[in-house]
Amino acid sequence: MSSSTAAVASVRDVSKTYGARKALDGVSVEVGAGEMVALIGPSGSGKSTLLRSITGLHPIDSGGTITVFGEVVQQNGRVTGAVRRARGRLGMIFQQFNLVGRLSLFSNVMLGALGRLPSWRGLFGVWPGADKDKAMAALHRVGVSEYAAQRANTLSGGQQQRGAIARALVQGAKAILADEPVASLDPVSARKVMELLVELNKRDGLGVIVTLHQVDYAIRYCDRVVALQKGKVVYDGPSTGLDTKRLIEIYGPEYEDAFWEAKA
Repeated sequence: MSSSTAAVASVRDVSKTYGARKALDGVSVEVGAGEMVALIGPSGSGKSTLLRSITGLHPIDSGGTITVFGEVVQQNGRVTGAVRRARGRLGMIFQQFNLVGRLSLFSNVMLGALGRLPSWRGLFGVWPGADKDKAMAALHRVGVSEYAAQRANTLSGGQQQRGAIARALVQGAKAILADEPVASLDPVSARKVMELLVELNKRDGLGVIVTLHQVDYAIRYCDRVVALQKGKVVYDGPSTGLDTKRLIEIYGPEYEDAFWEAKA
């Protein structure tokens, strides 16, 4: 199976233990190429741990296996040599944007090209013209090209997050993994970011896995939802199947807090 048709991620019987607590407990889930999947669940359910385990940022316990685009990146408690190649295909978007505040937005987006260019180019800011054009096109695509020369730490949260998505486009990512990408944003900016992720999924065919605390956003923007509770998958199916009874079972006392707009 080629990397273009292989599943974005295949997780098989994965556990992750911190001391006496199991953040993940025998999780198995597969996200196909071109899918847009929300990971939801109450605080501490394991959704961020699962996302970061897919990229190899969190080594898993012995016994489980994670593959990314058909290549094994974690197996039996060890991160494999394929993880660097896998990370090049995965654009990671974080809650806190992970931009270098003192650099311009353009320079931050150009950092997405480092995986395929000599490191000295990044050190001295000597970028090929084609990559500069790609960066500006990506900034225009996400709607922040007019801020290209502005320091990242002077931009709003929504502008920074769209810059982070532009960086993933310059990277040439085949899928986007977004960990609570709208948690630090106001509702208007959050909707714009989610709409952008949907566009990249539907128009460009990028697989998207996004952790969300806001259940209404998961239902509105994602066709499939995977819900975790105490490290276990308790729901994996269409977002339309998440009725009130099911959500109360998943969230318990956090149910009312799991909505951003719908319950306001």
